Amino acid sequence: MSSLHGFGLGIVSENAQGAVLDTFYPRPVAQVSDELASVLSGVSGRLDAAQLAALSRALDAAGDSAGAGLATQLAAAEGKVVATSLADNAPPSSVEEAYLKLHLISHRRVKPHETDLTGLFGLLPNVAWTDQGPVDLKELPRRQLDARLKGSVLEISSVDKFPKMTNYVVPAGVRIAHTARVRLGAYLGEGTTVMHEGFINFNAGTAGPGMIEGRISAGVWVGEGSDLGGGCSTMGTLSGGGDIVISVGKECLIGANAGLGIPLGDRCTIEAGLFVTAGTKVSVLDDGGDTIETISARTLAGRSDLLFRRHSSTGTVQCLTNKSAIELNEMLHANK
Repeated sequence: MSSLHGFGLGIVSENAQGAVLDTFYPRPVAQVSDELASVLSGVSGRLDAAQLAALSRALDAAGDSAGAGLATQLAAAEGKVVATSLADNAPPSSVEEAYLKLHLISHRRVKPHETDLTGLFGLLPNVAWTDQGPVDLKELPRRQLDARLKGSVLEISSVDKFPKMTNYVVPAGVRIAHTARVRLGAYLGEGTTVMHEGFINFNAGTAGPGMIEGRISAGVWVGEGSDLGGGCSTMGTLSGGGDIVISVGKECLIGANAGLGIPLGDRCTIEAGLFVTAGTKVSVLDDGGDTIETISARTLAGRSDLLFRRHSSTGTVQCLTNKSAIELNEMLHANK
């Protein structure tokens, strides 16, 4: 049983008043062992060069040579180095803790929903993300003028609470066509490809491999071997999914411009252009094409081997399975 939920040595960016705008953790760790946790006990807050040197020696003695090397390297960032410890999986209470939790996800140390992000959105400052790092919005006009006076332009990529993931970490074995469309706090499993119109929010992601050409909203998890077609959407915790975790099982296909508002099991398909929400009325067909029952789509949540389509003449949403009428009725009413 580990003693720390997470730990990181990071470099902070601040505004002119000393408020933290972001924190970069090159090597965040999760589920810290008892032995290493004892070395890190009491190590928190800003660290100077002498403290980092002492920490480096202690980590090396504990067998963590990589951590020791990082502590030595960070000594060059005078006054900007912070040690952040997460004693347990409690909601973040500072910008530094919020960024550590986001790093843990994007570094694949934890998966979405495995670290508590309650209240995170309110902690993060809204800043301008520039080619010179984060800039406080109140200081932005002066920084833009300073750049012009030097004959250059301060390039602003976005104004947001969340930066793009690739400015902090690029996980191994992924392709990202448009890096601005993957936020820090996204989890990209090995083999994931995010095309130009794909998008992955924080506390969401893919097991990989998979092709993502649609939107993975906050809180949504996409299983191994599943593909999201161009322009499709998933309803997350911030876009209508509420407290229900919307997930896509293994080897599923969400068609182009389709949508999903219920959890899917494995090997499911949603026809292009069809949006299935919890309240969508679905005519369930057996293997002979006969309608067994008309139900709300939420009844099928988490079921595997389903094909959702819209009848081209009547517009009725239909669900086909590979089960017989008797098997299907038993499946539908198993929880009643």
